[in-house]
Amino acid sequence: MTDTTRDAPGPFRLRMGLRLITTAFAIVFTSAAFAQQDKPNVVLMLADNVGWGDIGAFAGGELRGMPTPNIDQLAAEGMQLSQFLVEPACTPSRAALLTGRYSTRVGLNTVIIGGTPNTLQASEVTLAELFKSQGYATAYAGKWHLGLEEQSWPTRQGFDEYRVGVIETTDGTLYRESMERSGMPEAFIEKVVPRIYESDPDGTLRAVREYTVEYRAQVEGDIAAASVDFITRQADAGAPFFMMIGWTHSHYPSVVPDEFAGKSPAGPYGDAIMELDYRTGQVLDAIEAAGVEDNTIVIWISDNGATPVSGPPAYRGGSNGPFRGELGDALEGSIRVPGMIKWPNRIKPGNSFEMVSIHDMLPTLATIIGAEIPSDRAIDGIDQSDYFLGETSESNRDQLITFIEGEVAAVRWNQWRIYPKEFGPSGGNPARPGLGGHRSEMTSLPGIYNILNDPREEDNLTASNAWVFRPYMQVVGTYLKSLETYPIPNGVSLTKFDTQ
Repeated sequence: MTDTTRDAPGPFRLRMGLRLITTAFAIVFTSAAFAQQDKPNVVLMLADNVGWGDIGAFAGGELRGMPTPNIDQLAAEGMQLSQFLVEPACTPSRAALLTGRYSTRVGLNTVIIGGTPNTLQASEVTLAELFKSQGYATAYAGKWHLGLEEQSWPTRQGFDEYRVGVIETTDGTLYRESMERSGMPEAFIEKVVPRIYESDPDGTLRAVREYTVEYRAQVEGDIAAASVDFITRQADAGAPFFMMIGWTHSHYPSVVPDEFAGKSPAGPYGDAIMELDYRTGQVLDAIEAAGVEDNTIVIWISDNGATPVSGPPAYRGGSNGPFRGELGDALEGSIRVPGMIKWPNRIKPGNSFEMVSIHDMLPTLATIIGAEIPSDRAIDGIDQSDYFLGETSESNRDQLITFIEGEVAAVRWNQWRIYPKEFGPSGGNPARPGLGGHRSEMTSLPGIYNILNDPREEDNLTASNAWVFRPYMQVVGTYLKSLETYPIPNGVSLTKFDTQ
């Protein structure tokens, strides 16, 4: 698939000029069918490893030499979620998003690596399946990272089609070079390198090309083109649709097409953020051009924090804003990411400082479209529809548990963060442990930090605020009690092995 999109914009391009052009197309495509449609379309964009401090609306963007005008405009036109919380890594967050459940309950508590047994099970009820139950056309484009087994394919989990399928992870584009340097035989390399997949009409996935570093420069444009194609087709049909887009930026390696290379003074990472913004703009323009903007919910979130330390040095540059931590640990910088939701004339624009989590998307969207939330399993997401629609002024969430390999690693309750174990570095930058970090047993009581007054979590307030242990124990106790009715499967660990 080739990228047939228009020339890349300058660093400070806004979408306002293009709106004048697309308005004419909107008039052509708008029909009575859209006006009468009582269920909103939903376009959910999921960025990869984009930190809280990478986006202009969150004090990054142009300030850091990587302007994000399209994403900033989306944040301004919708509800900007300044306290949006996820899980600490790609696979766990994606599992939580699609099922509304803690990743531990799904058995996907760690990043999937090819050859390991963790995979999304057929028994899970996904967000796409709920949309299908309400007559929606569904599609997924881009990064999946929930398993390569057939039961885990997007097309076996509620999506009608899967395009430009990055079914594993982008760092796999570096595997071939590494293995060739190590002298691995070509037969082995061919089994390990990642591939791009497309779905046939019956949902069968077929590999169409190797996911190489060279194709890395093209993939984001292809994902955008496939998404625009689906949105345009379904808008023409006049039926409701659910489009989920798994962007690959800003996961390393930060490789971009020539028109974006060198655009940012921040280097390759900044170039990737600028392309991500442009591709986001292409999708937003397609929604508007199709005449369905007023009846389309657009959600833009990241799966976890940036990696200022992890990954190859040449591709670093992400920022988690004022928060300590990064992808792979349980600190605030790992799980607090940029988020926004727009629904014209239904969700009031403005900055929300209320707590919302990635788990909440399933019950919230289910309520909006009239789908039935599964009642035969634990659902950790909380319905936020009344908050988003302005029927209440406060979020329905005040707590969240963060897990590392199935263990409770942190608890967020209101403005407090409580750690049963301390995080520390096992090499590299001692300020941010990230994927290279470790946890050690506390010598006394768990650590307590006030995230509002101390966003870098440097002042342990255990001595003066021990009362926080009461709600902390209630949150953990409620979760542990739920395991009696809904026991969790054995998760996969790359360091702890079952010898039974």
